[in-house]
Amino acid sequence: MFFLAVACLLLLPAAEDAFAAPGADRQPEYGGKILMGSIGEPSNLIPYLASDSASAEVAGLLYTSPLEYDKNFNIIKCAAEEWEVSEDGTFMRFKLKEGLVWQDGHPLTADDVTFTYNLMIDPKTPTAYAADFLNVKEYRQTGPLSFEVRYDAPYARAAITWMHPILPRHVLEHENIASTRYARNPIGAGPFRLKSWEPGSRIVLEANERYFKGRPYLDEVIYRIIPDTTTMFLEARAGRLDFVGLSPQQYLRQTGGEWWETHWNKYKYLASGYTYLGLNQKSPFFQDRRVRQALSCAVDRQGIIKGALLGMGEAAFGPYKPGTWVYNTSLKPYDYDPERARRLLAEAGWLPGKDGVLEKDGLRFEFTILVNQGNNERIKVAVILQQMFRAVGVKVSIRTVEWAAFLKEFVYTRKFDALILAWNILDDPDIFDVWHSSAAAGNGLNFVGFCNEEVDRLLERGRASADRAERKRLYDRFQQILHEEQPYLFLYVPYSLPMVQSKFHGIEPAPAGITYNFDRWWVPRALQQ
Repeated sequence: MFFLAVACLLLLPAAEDAFAAPGADRQPEYGGKILMGSIGEPSNLIPYLASDSASAEVAGLLYTSPLEYDKNFNIIKCAAEEWEVSEDGTFMRFKLKEGLVWQDGHPLTADDVTFTYNLMIDPKTPTAYAADFLNVKEYRQTGPLSFEVRYDAPYARAAITWMHPILPRHVLEHENIASTRYARNPIGAGPFRLKSWEPGSRIVLEANERYFKGRPYLDEVIYRIIPDTTTMFLEARAGRLDFVGLSPQQYLRQTGGEWWETHWNKYKYLASGYTYLGLNQKSPFFQDRRVRQALSCAVDRQGIIKGALLGMGEAAFGPYKPGTWVYNTSLKPYDYDPERARRLLAEAGWLPGKDGVLEKDGLRFEFTILVNQGNNERIKVAVILQQMFRAVGVKVSIRTVEWAAFLKEFVYTRKFDALILAWNILDDPDIFDVWHSSAAAGNGLNFVGFCNEEVDRLLERGRASADRAERKRLYDRFQQILHEEQPYLFLYVPYSLPMVQSKFHGIEPAPAGITYNFDRWWVPRALQQ
């Protein structure tokens, strides 16, 4: 599932600078807790109703699904005991494990999968994730634990559809899903369960004794809501956090030396996510493609990476991760060229006014960039962009907004000029839910309102094909269109820099990152809090 990253450095996959797992030669012990920092508070713990990373991170520990990724990004069985694919990939048959239960002891069965499927295809459900389920031609429950699905044609995301969480029918069947109390008091079947939620302060999860893979070793996971990354680092240094995402400065300059090396383990790897400046296509400033191209030419991406990230990132030109098979290597970010930016703006009718700010038809080119409060990296990026745009005659104001209000009052309502955000990058290249024109309405994730008929066709064909060469051709063309249209100014792919207290054992870095086996992390009894 796609999620908006409240910060760029939390729980993102693909470890490169990995070392041997601490405590790999010792027997795990039960008990203890882990203190996590979250810059934003979850908006909804029913995963289909939220698209922010704070919600996704917590909900990811509360629910289960028929299928999942392993540490190498292979799709494997999870709650499913059996999974068969036939008829050239257009037919799948599932059977769930016996004895699955929800955290309240109620049996988890195919009735719950059927309920989840029907909820997702219901047009009244306010979700951005319905498309995968709507592509099913026929869904049929064949027994208490079994179901089967059929597609009209091979569908690239067929298996991924069944990696989405199962929801509890017995709890939600008679609820208004948009306003249910279970959004803040969820009933799941994952490794942990919600113990308490103090709004604006902390969320406490406790080990689910009924988890079918076995009780997690840790007793509790405590998310402390700290809406500022500097404060979060200070709390970690004081021993009041066990896991924190570092800024480049913290990683390079503030966590060196014997004490840090003794008490903490640091990781560094290219994040599976990118940061961008999203331009609202309905704004009078950004409807002309030449203007968007001009702003992209005004951006020195290497300067941003050096100034805001201390070099800890790579320039981005599109929505895919460098080095992956879908990445279009024939394209590159727009060259930093302020003169070209000025020419394009002039061609679009924007000419200097008395104070040097561009004007057109009596309108000054003056807009606001929104940034979520507490994210110092993005604030730095906004300040650098402000200076770069001013150099070509565009005046920018910066507004920081608390995360929940940022989403509710601006992103979801489309009431913004431009904003700095980050998307996670999924293993499969299908990004229909973010870029298809159908996702520009309602609760869709295409909140910049980019609509392009050719892009729609490419995305529809890309998700319908199982041929990698064909998909590569389609997604290369898709990236080329985004490159030409610039609905986002793609800025950079950062390095992810998580740091974990050294007392935590069982961490085994892999292509899927360090948290894929979080339920197997443990702390020696002598070090448990």
